[in-house]
Amino acid sequence: MDETGIAGMALNVRSSELHSVITSTQVTDALGNRIDPEVAMHQMLDLLRDLRRRNGSLYLVGNGGSAAVASHSVTDFLNVGRLRAMTIHDSSLVTCMANDYGYENAFARILSTLAQPGDVLIAISSSGRSLNIRNAAAKVRELGGAAVTLSGFASDNSLRALGNLNIWLDARDYGMVEIGHQFVLHNIVDRLAQD
Repeated sequence: MDETGIAGMALNVRSSELHSVITSTQVTDALGNRIDPEVAMHQMLDLLRDLRRRNGSLYLVGNGGSAAVASHSVTDFLNVGRLRAMTIHDSSLVTCMANDYGYENAFARILSTLAQPGDVLIAISSSGRSLNIRNAAAKVRELGGAAVTLSGFASDNSLRALGNLNIWLDARDYGMVEIGHQFVLHNIVDRLAQD
């Protein structure tokens, strides 16, 4: 890497980039209408508080780095947020469903058995293009649940049209999008902890 590239990776430069990504967060509703991000955070909190009150289930899905964000967040939602929260990417289960129904349908197939009306899915995809994540969001809504999507990259990515709330980060850098998604989810959990 040349000196220009190294300077661009300096911690203070990258932290400024992350700040810009977080502060430019955009949120849309199921109809594509923009919502003030803080208003959307309150809507998400209301959704999760109601879920907790009803003892419903919160599911999180993602691939690769987004699966790691989902796993970390489940720990926080369960331990700190006191929600019945789980990922559904157990390797034996996902590979079974992928083998039998295709990888693009694996999460949707699992949700078709587990999810109940009123349950909530947080669907995480940096690009918003992962078909298995999009199908999971569509399935949970079809079953009478709610979906919250977290994506980045292109503003018109297809996942962004599938949630009741769609949180989009204006970045094309996987690291920035993944850290930004983790930041947003931590912020929600920290607020739930105040209840």
